[in-house]
Amino acid sequence: MSLVIGIDVGGSTTKIVGINDGKEIMAPMNIKADDPITSLFGAFGRYIYEGGIALSDVEQVMLTGVGASGVTTPIYGLPTTHVDEFRADGLGARFDSGLDRLIVVSMGTGTTLVKVDGDSISHIGGISMGGGTLQGLSRLLLKTSHINEVVAMAAKGDIGHINLQIKDITKGDIEGLPMYATASLFGKAVESNASENDIAKGLICMVLETIGSCAVLSQQAGGFKDFVLIGNLTQLPECSLIFPMMESLYGVKFHIPNHARYCTALGAALSYHTNN
Repeated sequence: MSLVIGIDVGGSTTKIVGINDGKEIMAPMNIKADDPITSLFGAFGRYIYEGGIALSDVEQVMLTGVGASGVTTPIYGLPTTHVDEFRADGLGARFDSGLDRLIVVSMGTGTTLVKVDGDSISHIGGISMGGGTLQGLSRLLLKTSHINEVVAMAAKGDIGHINLQIKDITKGDIEGLPMYATASLFGKAVESNASENDIAKGLICMVLETIGSCAVLSQQAGGFKDFVLIGNLTQLPECSLIFPMMESLYGVKFHIPNHARYCTALGAALSYHTNN
């Protein structure tokens, strides 16, 4: 076995994935802890234990993410290297999607955009909208910052009680704007008796729709039509509502690859083989 382990170290959550012989993805995993170092070593220990992996099987450990900067010594004495997070995003999304020309939309606490054009990978910007926004507004409006609780509430909500759509403000067609398009996020909440479930639905849809619009508008002159979504927010059920709608509106394609949550860790592992 020639195993390279990629680890994406966040503030409290670490994602880990192994690549065997440069092509076979071994089952990814994530671990939460109170601090990045505990999360990192907890994830690594559990990963090799549950995978029946011997330390001698590991050829290289590749670290990325905001929490990785504090790690200055080899992991369990193994060769350890740091990888630029944007490069890891690009490599992981390219590999997992099978696309060669794409914009990576990394939806974390905030959102970053990475352009991949063949072997060229570059960070092109981002917005301060993401999971942190959803948690913060949920805490203020719904008295919980637990995403699972917000998702459960949103499942019972009606976005029609929150967002103002084109069909709500005109009876006639507007060229280029379908009747289902959102005219104003939370615009209908001014006059409706929205429930907490409706608010939860509105918050999730607001975050996802804002991210999607930002990604597409960033490429109005760039010619990119494929957008690969990665990160924890890809697991929100509302993705299947928002992004197909935006595909029809903008004439683009949003992709959520199989390992979307783990693409950054995957890219970190892949970077070893691209550099060797």
